[in-house]
Amino acid sequence: MFTPKYPRPDTAPAPSVLPPAAPLVPTSDGHVPACTCGHTHTPTAPAPAPVSTRPTVQLTPGALVALAAGGTAAVLVVGTVLVSMLLAVAVTGASVAVCAIVIRSLLNSQHKAR
Repeated sequence: MFTPKYPRPDTAPAPSVLPPAAPLVPTSDGHVPACTCGHTHTPTAPAPAPVSTRPTVQLTPGALVALAAGGTAAVLVVGTVLVSMLLAVAVTGASVAVCAIVIRSLLNSQHKAR
């Protein structure tokens, strides 16, 4: 019940890895010499630089103004909500304190009347 259940190990055969071939250097006339296996190699072009597929973001002055106005509005809204919550807690605490004083006063006057 408490023993872990591991998934079965992968049963695929291990990939065979070929050793990398030594690069062939072209001769002065541009021909690639034959390798030891008897055929000629053609020179390969260098790999192209990777191209980023992410879109670029260009901020115009209008977009910057809109972004700043949106950030300011968000800060003002969050600040208003937080201040109103603090005010609600303060009003609730004050009303509970007033109720406690009134109840204490009523109980003290009731005990003095006896």
